[in-house]
Amino acid sequence: MALQVYNTMTRQKEPFETIDPGKVRMYVCGVTVYDDSHIGHALMAITFDVIRRYLEWSGYAVLHAQNFTDVDDKIINRAAQYGMDPLEFSTGYIEKWHEESTALNILPAQVYPRASEEITGMLEMIGGLIEDGHAYQSDNGDVNFDVTSFEGYGKLSHRNLDDLLAGARVAVDPTKRHPMDFVLWKAAKPGEPAWSSPWGPGRPGWHIECSVMASRHLGGQMDIHGGGADLVFPHHENEIAQSESFEESKPFARYWMHNALLQFRGDKMSKSIGNLVSTREIIENGDAGPFRLMVLQTHYRHPLTYTDEGIESARRGYERLVNAVRDAGDLANAQPASIASDLDAAEARFRTAMDDDFNAPVAVSVLFDLARLANQSDGDDRTAAQAKLVELAGVLGLPLQASATRAGDSDAGPFIELLLELRQELRADKQYALADSIRDRLTGLGVIVEDSADGSSWHWSS
Repeated sequence: MALQVYNTMTRQKEPFETIDPGKVRMYVCGVTVYDDSHIGHALMAITFDVIRRYLEWSGYAVLHAQNFTDVDDKIINRAAQYGMDPLEFSTGYIEKWHEESTALNILPAQVYPRASEEITGMLEMIGGLIEDGHAYQSDNGDVNFDVTSFEGYGKLSHRNLDDLLAGARVAVDPTKRHPMDFVLWKAAKPGEPAWSSPWGPGRPGWHIECSVMASRHLGGQMDIHGGGADLVFPHHENEIAQSESFEESKPFARYWMHNALLQFRGDKMSKSIGNLVSTREIIENGDAGPFRLMVLQTHYRHPLTYTDEGIESARRGYERLVNAVRDAGDLANAQPASIASDLDAAEARFRTAMDDDFNAPVAVSVLFDLARLANQSDGDDRTAAQAKLVELAGVLGLPLQASATRAGDSDAGPFIELLLELRQELRADKQYALADSIRDRLTGLGVIVEDSADGSSWHWSS
């Protein structure tokens, strides 16, 4: 089966056909950098990282752009609280995001445009929209997009203007021709960053930045435009309206892909509720791998509920995968095995799952089948199964071998063995509290101690 992708625009799966054969232009809306990222942001990043990895594994050359919104009301207000320049303030969070993305094993995009660096293109697009009658300057100095000028407004969210207006809480604004009109250029206010423009000093609205950045870096059209489901309206709807009103090439994007939002014990994560889990917390707890596995075990279009029990289950599952390759030899030169047909069948099931709109939960089940096969095999068969497991896990961004052979293992090994000998002596003397203390301290350092009738053994946690 050829790759099928669910398109939010058509609400159905469609055969994946790119603008240029063998090449994929993918734009993913990034974060607004005014605070620490949370696991909802990490969910989005992992989702599109897996999509990109599978496309590349399938032979496509992917040009991936992901923006940073570094000009925004939230950034300006938060920077003012700290007495900092807004752009300097946002740069700190951009650096944090790159660090966290690396820790989550997310491939870096080829292009990371920032709103503050794309002002010239925004002014050009806004000017063109005004000239063609799609935008106007209000009495307050703002430049707004006229939603009634674009016949297809609402086609992504599948609602017409009347429905959108009825379902929205829109404050009366006498400066707008239509209540749903949205701002392209905001007139400057005291103390805010501003750029000069034909309509007076100001700064861009939120929606215009992605249209300009995607068009500039991806050639006017793209194959995939992605982001969280909360961006369908108004952000992506407004992107379509202004982009297709300005650009001659349509559609703006061939496939609109949206990941469902993450929930916390059934509730949407919210600062007001106080149930946010930061990306940094996941990383510092050593759960980067388990969290990715947790994300993969729910289809990207279905909401994922984060619970303590869920992440603990993912830890155990990830550990099973890691253990299956812990003592692997030279996987790069694995020899032909008698189980070759089983490995080919496993890869075929993996491809079939991922070709069905990136069905990662089924693909993950193939990984566990391979782990079971590796554990039940020996010699060349075991090595071949391990090699296939590592390969397919890598397509999903799960670094099993890196976890199994982390840097510094050989240096720490003799000291850990010495501590286990001491612990054994303490247990023989019935000093169980001290023995348990050693085990607990080792666990805190990422060392898992396992006791059996033959003695104690250890390995690194995932």
